[in-house]
Amino acid sequence: MKTAFVGKGGSGKTTLAALFARHLRSRPLLAVDADINQHLAAALGADPAAAAGLPALGAHLDEIKDYLRGGNPLIASAAAMLKTTPPGPGSRLLKVVEDNPIYDRLVTDVDGVRLAVTGPFSAEDLGVACYHSKVGAVELLLNHLVDGAGEYVVVDMTAGADSFASGLFTRFDLTFLVCEPTVRSVGVYRQYVGHARDHGVAVAVVGNKVEDADDVAFLRAEVGDDLLCWVGRSAFVKAAERGRFRPIDELEPDNAAALTRMQAALDARPKDWARYAAQAADFHVRNALAWGNDRAGADLTGQIDPQYTLTH
Repeated sequence: MKTAFVGKGGSGKTTLAALFARHLRSRPLLAVDADINQHLAAALGADPAAAAGLPALGAHLDEIKDYLRGGNPLIASAAAMLKTTPPGPGSRLLKVVEDNPIYDRLVTDVDGVRLAVTGPFSAEDLGVACYHSKVGAVELLLNHLVDGAGEYVVVDMTAGADSFASGLFTRFDLTFLVCEPTVRSVGVYRQYVGHARDHGVAVAVVGNKVEDADDVAFLRAEVGDDLLCWVGRSAFVKAAERGRFRPIDELEPDNAAALTRMQAALDARPKDWARYAAQAADFHVRNALAWGNDRAGADLTGQIDPQYTLTH
C-alpha cells in the first residue's frame, strides 16, 4: 500500500512519517522524503551530515526517465517525458523491493528503513525553478511502481496545500493528515480534504501533540469521523529530536497502538488500479495541455494508452 503524510507545517508530519516507517521496517518498505524541508532521514536516525549528503532523486531526473521509459513506443525520448507521463506497453515497472539501477544509486538504508529523498532546494534553483520540478521524480516513480500485499510506500509530503501543485497527491491508497488540536491545524485539514475528496482521495486524520481529553474532544468536534487515532506527547519522540534514538518497541504503548491502527486502516483500503491509471491520465493531460505540449513541440497526450493499467 502507498501512503502519504500531510498537514500544517510544524504539525509533526515528518515525525509521524518516520515513526510509521520504523513501525513497518520489518516489511517490504520504501520511504520517500518529498518535502521541501528534507528532514525525514534525520527523523529516522541518520547523522545530520550524512543525511545532507544522500543522493537526490531530483538531481537524477533524466536517468529516472530514461530507465522507466524502457521500450515504450508511445514515448519518443526521455526528454519528452513529463513528471506525469504514465507507464504503457514496454515501460519498465518498479517493485517496492528489487534490484534496479535507480534503487542501487538513489535508495539508502537508514537504520533498517530504505529511503529515497528528492533533495533540497538549491541555490541554483533560486528564481528559475520550483520545488515541484524535483518532486516530479517521485510522481514518476509512483506512477510506475506496483506494490503488492504486505508491501508499503511511505511518503513525507510538502506542508499544507503545496501538495496540490502536482498530481502526486492522488498516488496514495490512504493519506494521513496530521492535525494538532489547534484552529490553524484544523484549517489546513479543511482546505486539504476539500481538494482531496474532489479527486476521490481517501484521508484519515491522525491527531498529534494531544495532551488530554479536551484535545481529543476538540479534534472530534472539528474533524468528526475522519479522526482515526491520535499520538500524545512522547518522551520517546523528545529523545529522538535530541539525537537519542531508541528501539521502536520502546515507544509508549498508547502511541504504538496508534501506529498499529494506522497500519490496519491502510491495509483495509481496496486496491483500485483502474482508478489509479485514470487519475494519472487525467493529470498528464492537464500538464500536457497547460505547458508540456508547447515545450516538447508535440502532442504528449498521445503517450497515454487507455487500455493500460498496472497489475501486480
